[in-house]
Amino acid sequence: MANQLLMPKATAVWLVDNTAMSFEQIAFFCHLHPLEVRAIADGEAAQGIKGQDPVMTGQLSREEIAKAEADPNYRPRLSEPKVRIPEQKRKGPRYTPLSKRQDRPNAILWLVRNHPELKDAQISRLVGTTKSTIEQIRERKHWNSANLAPMDPVTLGLCSQIDLDLEVQRASRGIAPQAPSGDTLLPASMTETLEVRTNEPEEEKELDASAVFAKLTSLKRTRTDEDDED
Repeated sequence: MANQLLMPKATAVWLVDNTAMSFEQIAFFCHLHPLEVRAIADGEAAQGIKGQDPVMTGQLSREEIAKAEADPNYRPRLSEPKVRIPEQKRKGPRYTPLSKRQDRPNAILWLVRNHPELKDAQISRLVGTTKSTIEQIRERKHWNSANLAPMDPVTLGLCSQIDLDLEVQRASRGIAPQAPSGDTLLPASMTETLEVRTNEPEEEKELDASAVFAKLTSLKRTRTDEDDED
């Protein structure tokens, strides 16, 4: 299982109250937005959440906190877990809480429009729905199609950005890159040929000028010789 921070908001509350780390450092460590950390410090967010000491849980060392307090540009790192639990593969569609199930059609519509390369099985894994529902939304046969609005499933909390990126990468593996459209630059071989061709008339002009000059010189000499004979 990937090493992830437990209870990020509770950890942020504890770091705000017990350390001199900056909002950016706490936001980086807790995977939050700096403005959200500032709101926690101002008491506008995370009200009623008890702080969680990351040192006690073994997720952050005292040394990392000291480094972050001494250097505002330093980004504290999560400690490696002492015990690793093997990751369990999820079987079947993702479970979606009841409070978020009403947002699934909007998320499906967003995925269908923004990532048409995704297969129905992939969308089902991401938002925890059925293939029949996906098909109805694709064909605009869903009972609530008129009121649906595309919404990012990551923003809705139906899936993580990592899961979405992974499914998109899997779906894009067998797709050939699109050919460039519009005006493009000519290859170097063609431009060099064009330059040679454009220079040819100038060379011919130079040759013609020298020939005319030589002919005039010869005529002048001929006239001079005739005058001497006279």
